[in-house]
Amino acid sequence: MKRKAEQFFRRFGRFGREQRGVIALIVALSMAMLFGVIAISVDAGYLLYVQNDLQASANMAALAGAQKFTSGTASAVAMSYSAQSGGHNARSWGTVTATVALRCLNTVANLTNYAVPCTNYGSQPVANSVQVTQTVTVSTFFARVLGVRTVTVTAVATAVPEGSTPEPLNVAFILDTTASMNNDDTTCQGTGHVIPSRLDCALNGVRTLLVRLVPAVDQVSLLVFPGLTNASQISKEYDCLSTNPSIAAYNASPVYGIISNSTDYRTGSPLPSSLNTGSNLSKAVGGGTSSCVPLSAVGGVGTYYADAITAAQSALVASHQTGQQNVIVILSDGDAGASSSKMPSGKYNNQCHQAITAAQAAASAGTWVYSIAYGASTSSSGSCSTDNPDISACYTMQHIASDPSKFFSDKPTVCTSVNSQSQLADIFGTIGSSLSGARLIPNSTQ
Repeated sequence: MKRKAEQFFRRFGRFGREQRGVIALIVALSMAMLFGVIAISVDAGYLLYVQNDLQASANMAALAGAQKFTSGTASAVAMSYSAQSGGHNARSWGTVTATVALRCLNTVANLTNYAVPCTNYGSQPVANSVQVTQTVTVSTFFARVLGVRTVTVTAVATAVPEGSTPEPLNVAFILDTTASMNNDDTTCQGTGHVIPSRLDCALNGVRTLLVRLVPAVDQVSLLVFPGLTNASQISKEYDCLSTNPSIAAYNASPVYGIISNSTDYRTGSPLPSSLNTGSNLSKAVGGGTSSCVPLSAVGGVGTYYADAITAAQSALVASHQTGQQNVIVILSDGDAGASSSKMPSGKYNNQCHQAITAAQAAASAGTWVYSIAYGASTSSSGSCSTDNPDISACYTMQHIASDPSKFFSDKPTVCTSVNSQSQLADIFGTIGSSLSGARLIPNSTQ
């Protein structure tokens, strides 16, 4: 019996040793598999992070380029916001190669609700979209033991300057029609005049913005300063004749509003890139027939525009419809300083400060206020002569805008603006793009 027991335990021990060897082999294999899974997970997670980050920077670059489409700098701006070395969104995890392509997409050009025509601005090719492609080769951490040492990651983003369903807008243009607007501006381009006046340049800018709005949802008003003597004079601003309206002093209850709530400035579906020549608004800003004379710059009572801003805001509030965004776009040299004999009681002093206050009140009520300084002086002693403390016309126009991005200057390095456009047509086009907003669209859009 004793011998049998010893034989049993010897056999059991040998079986146990064999089992431990098998278990050790299983554990070793399991650890190798677990290490492989962890290794693949680490590399896959990192590559996913790189892909998402690369796509985000591609999206930002495409949107930035689309926002500057009408300035003729879409490619350069898109590249500057890429993840490529030196770009605003440069990344530290690899060397990114970025390319920018401006494309004409027929689908976008023929939208039934809101066509974005293929157009060229500056030296840009005829296009209506910006596509950014970014690639980077990423080194793996653990997958290299499986022979995968690097992986190439690509991200593509496409954006258009305007969306197919823009936010409804309620826009009021305020134009300086003082006598100085009759002066020539030989640097102005694209007006169709051999020697355009400052008013010609301003009206061309308005037309540039109008073709980016949608009559089906966007209503537009037009105000001028100085105002007219009474409502009977308004039609003279759009009747295509050369008879000038009578101008009222600022203390004589002037009529600032020329056109109210126009929705016929463009016709057709899909929308064309031209104005409706029969629209009173179009005719007033030079979009009528070739023989139609637009509004005039009579002047004669000096410059004061705080009340025009207030009148524009009141008109926007009165005509506002649910869902609309109120917008004021004002153009002037900003040098308010009408004589006391032309001014309402108590308003002679601080005429430029009054304009800032009026614009800030509009902005506080939710209105987007865009300001365009056209030949504005930067001298606080040579402009805004009625103001104490002294401020310049440039300073006034800068602070009329509801935020710095909404301020433009025809001399952006002198009367400083964060926006680089100097041609009025480019300025108004950029405002149009910012109002409609750049949108990302599927990369497969043709």
